[in-house]
Amino acid sequence: MEQGAGMLHRPLVMEVLEAALRAAEPYAAVTAALRERPEAAEALASLSSTGQVYVVGAGKAGAAMALAVEDALGDRITRGMVIIKEGSFPAGEGARLPARIQLTEAGHPIPDDRGVAATAWALNIAARAAEGDLVVCLISGGGSALLAAPAEGLSLGDVQAVTGALLRNGATINELNAVRKHLSRVSGGRLARAAHPARVLSLVLSDVTGSPLDVIASGPTSPDPTTYADAVRVLRSRGAWDDAPASVRKRLEAGAAGQIEETPKPGDLIFKGVENVLVASNVTSVEAAAERARELGLNTLIVSTFVEGEARDVGTMLAGIAREMSERGRPVQRPGCLLFGGETTVTLRGHGVGGRNSELALSAALGLQGLGPGALVASLATDGDDGASPGAGAIVDGTTAERAREHGLDPRRYLDENDSYTLLAKLGDAIVTGPTGTNVNDVMAVFAF
Repeated sequence: MEQGAGMLHRPLVMEVLEAALRAAEPYAAVTAALRERPEAAEALASLSSTGQVYVVGAGKAGAAMALAVEDALGDRITRGMVIIKEGSFPAGEGARLPARIQLTEAGHPIPDDRGVAATAWALNIAARAAEGDLVVCLISGGGSALLAAPAEGLSLGDVQAVTGALLRNGATINELNAVRKHLSRVSGGRLARAAHPARVLSLVLSDVTGSPLDVIASGPTSPDPTTYADAVRVLRSRGAWDDAPASVRKRLEAGAAGQIEETPKPGDLIFKGVENVLVASNVTSVEAAAERARELGLNTLIVSTFVEGEARDVGTMLAGIAREMSERGRPVQRPGCLLFGGETTVTLRGHGVGGRNSELALSAALGLQGLGPGALVASLATDGDDGASPGAGAIVDGTTAERAREHGLDPRRYLDENDSYTLLAKLGDAIVTGPTGTNVNDVMAVFAF
């Protein structure tokens, strides 16, 4: 329908966003960690000449991470299983697959039977490791759903129902994972328990604000500070307790009463031989975006990599910042670029096709009205997967809302219906990347020219 927001400036904005994606490329991040990080070198050096190397893991970046490990360790690897999101299998001319590490697709964000079967196999591999062996664990965003191992007495359907209810009610990733850890046989440090007494080297690509290791993919090799009581509180506070299956409520209440063993906590001896190495995060991407923006001649400032909250509220705030920069030259003079990182949430009210990044952008577009094409807000899911939409996010400017109305489209109605992607795609303002092979949360940017 349209050529899209800020056509004069859109190529420059995309250069900044693409720099963020390149910085989080998982193959390069894992390769660098294995070569340069002392924790990784120490773990590899601990292997005796007869020690076995096993590789397990899960996440949207799993394919590239597995290939990097295999290229580095070669025939030292005995066996491996890494679970990746459906549709993210390497494809196209020149695509390579690891030979010693099996890649298996499974459902995300709702776990499925394929994930259950693959996780059982991964746990079996980790449990084979003995003292003197090394288990390399590859963790990236999406791992919580892909590592599907319902606890005793629970079905996959139980876990699916709870996950769906929490997602619909706007639960944060921290809240979601606090619950999932206590419904699982692998999360919350239990993978490390399965691998004990072998040494464990976890290479982690973070998709969580602030990169707490116990939250990323529900912390399969990290001590878990959350409890069954915390999981109960999350479900109650998010209005999902009554919607949870009776088996889930029974398990969580029994755990809170001390009748079920807790997840491994900080100080547990099983973590003595575990190294968790953060190889890339949202900070990595935002800093790379800032470097590129400065190279392009923009006055640039990183404002925060801890952005959370309702997507539409954050979009309104970013529009206000864009207005301040456009009209008053604060906090930087034009041409300016302000960068943010984190992950917002969406509370569903309608039945449209959207995602947190497109919803943020459409909300920002309403606040940018009247500022013209020189004021822009961009929001990008670094994994290329913005909710239920085919898009990765959007770039909007001060003309977006006006262009919508010129075509008989009401942007407020689309926002109220959680149908942001539909509108932004019609206007040419959506960003569509397809799966990027990485996942380090969202990158948001405000521009004023």
